[in-house]
Parts: sequence; structure tokens; C-alpha cells
Amino acid sequence: MSKRIFTCVAVAALAFGVPSALSPAKGARVDVTADALLATVYDEIVRGHLDVAFQNIEGLIRVKPNFRLAHLIKGDLLLARAHPISTMGAVPNVPEARTDGLRAEALARLRAHREPPPVDRVPRYLLQLREDQRYAVVVDMRRARLYLYQNDDGRPLFVADYYVSSGKNGPLKVREGDEKTPIGVYHVTASLPQQKLSDFYGSGAFPINYPNEWDRIQGRNGHGIWLHGTPSDTYSRPPRASNGCVVLANSDLDALARNLQVGLTPVIISEDVEWLSLDDWAGERKAFGGQLEQWRADWESLDTERYLSHYSKRFSAPGQDFEGWSRHKHLVNGAKSWIKVNVSNVSIFRDPGKDALVLVSFDQEYRSNNLSNTVKKRQYWVREDEHWRIIYEGSG
Repeated sequence: MSKRIFTCVAVAALAFGVPSALSPAKGARVDVTADALLATVYDEIVRGHLDVAFQNIEGLIRVKPNFRLAHLIKGDLLLARAHPISTMGAVPNVPEARTDGLRAEALARLRAHREPPPVDRVPRYLLQLREDQRYAVVVDMRRARLYLYQNDDGRPLFVADYYVSSGKNGPLKVREGDEKTPIGVYHVTASLPQQKLSDFYGSGAFPINYPNEWDRIQGRNGHGIWLHGTPSDTYSRPPRASNGCVVLANSDLDALARNLQVGLTPVIISEDVEWLSLDDWAGERKAFGGQLEQWRADWESLDTERYLSHYSKRFSAPGQDFEGWSRHKHLVNGAKSWIKVNVSNVSIFRDPGKDALVLVSFDQEYRSNNLSNTVKKRQYWVREDEHWRIIYEGSG
């Protein structure tokens, strides 16, 4: 093949300012993910080594025979033997809609391989994982990427990342059938094995709790948002191709599944991940932990007005608004001579939406002169007038 012939894969690599990869050092671990294997093909195209690129893409297809993007690049390289081509997917009779999706996948994979998550930063949302939450999942829809973090004594530690596809119509699901992916803080609610699913869902599925309490308050509806795999004839899908779910290659889903805990693993879906330095992350975590502790202490004080100052006037609880909550708390506290409240197993997640919103979950042990109980509690805190206030509180 002529070294003067470049496909648009190379053009795209150069346009995004992506340098060619260096050969791995002797003894270095070789990355054999689909993204890394594709990157070797991109590198050879950029260098003009199209014969080597062709050999590499054939090797990738042998490993992943249902990888449609790899087949498309192979077709381009074959076509380049006859004449120069200027666009990816130049093979005749390939539908434009399909090539558009594959181009988007190529660029997303290339960008993710060249720009891995920063090692000195963490997603802003993972303020505190409780001890038994071993891992957390963060999805970045703009980059078509899912990041897996391990709970390293409370600090999020990067483990792996995977290419994903999400809703055809983009982020922020609002209603049933809008083919959008929700933005928010969720958790895995079930594990559905391959044997109980159609081939469409691949090697398995993990439903999440959309709509959550905040979604319902905002009037959002719909259901059936899952993390799931791909059909047996499909390795991966374009970045925006699902009906709202987050879709991974089956091999990636299988790897991720080993770390998911039903009822525990948080799944935070963002439009564009916001990163914090470890110092800033620690500062936000400490500051919000102080807010939660002040709420607990003010409840114990039996000063009902001081306690209620932590609640938004827009507050709601199951069956109650702020006025009803205020009357209830005045009545209850009037019958108390003392209250002790202990909060444990705390998790704190900042919502990735446009609102300054934080979800706090914990085990609450309540004791008083005439009542004792233990409940699991969930609160949503919102930023109002430079103060954090509770806008929703419920058990479960």
C-alpha cells in the first residue's frame, strides 16, 4: 500500500492533536483491550504503514469477529489499495447512518485511549462511600465512558474504564419512551442472568433504581434503565444508540459484573464528568460531613427551630410538606426530655445534574425517653442562599 494514502481515522487522530503511540518498553504490560488494539491500527495509519495497519486490523477481527468498527476500517484499508480515500466508511453501499455511528465510536475510543482519566483527580460525585460499598460506577455520556472506582478506605481509587453506548436522544430522561439516559445518582437493584433474557441484552443486565426519589419530585417517569450487554452478533454499539440504557460489550460487562453489589453499588450517570483534585475532594467531603453532623447535633438539642433551619421551605417527605413536617416536629419534641441520635454507614454522593444537590444515605439509631428505633434514611440536600438544606427525607 502507498504510504501517501490516509483514511479519515488518521485525519481524525491528527485533528484531535493525538500523537502516535510509542512502542512499549521492554517488559511493560501490553494493553490488549479493544481500544488499545484499535490505537495500534491508528498509529500505523498515521505513520503511513498501511500494510502493518491492515495486518493489525485483521488480528483484531480474529480476536473480536463481531466488532463492526474493525470491519469498517478493514474495508477502508482494502479500498485504499485502489485509490486514495478521504472519509471513514468509504466502502460503497454502506448506509450513511451506520457509518456515522461507527465514526463516532472510533473517535470516542481513540480519545479515551489517548486521554485516560487523570490519576491525580477523582469524580466530584463520590464524596463518601460507606465501608461495604466496595466499588462505585461513574458514567460520562459525552465521552461514552464508564469508570469503575474502588473504595480505598473511603477514597475513590480508579480501577478500570470501558466504552459504553447510551440513549439515542442524549442525556436527562424525563418521560417514558423519550430514548434518553437519566442523569443522577442511582444504584444497582438486581442482577439478571443471560438465561433469563433475550439475546438483545447480551451476557446479562443490571437494573438501576430510575426513577429515584428526586426524579419523581421533578415529575420524571419511565422505567427499565439497565446496564446491559450486546446481542451475540454485535461487539459494541455507537455512542448514542440505546433506548436509554447504558450498554457495554459483553466481555466488558462480564468484567464489570464481578464488582457490582446488588442494592449497594452506586451508579452515577453524568453528562460530562467533573473532576476534583484530591485536596479539593477532601475539602468538599469534610465540609459536607460537618453539615450532616450539625443537623444531628441540632436534632439532639431539642431546639426545634434550630433543627428545622436545616430544612428547605420546599421540603417534602412521604405524605408531608414543610409545614406539616414543622408541626409534627414541634409536637414530637414537646413530649421529649432527651434525644440521642447516632448516624453510621454514611454515603454521600453529589448529583451530577445542574442543581447543587447531594444524596446522603445512612443508618440512623434514634433513642429518646419514650421511643427507640433504627432506620435506614435517605436525604437530598440542596444549596440555597449559600446554605445546604434538606429538600427530601425518607426511609429505605
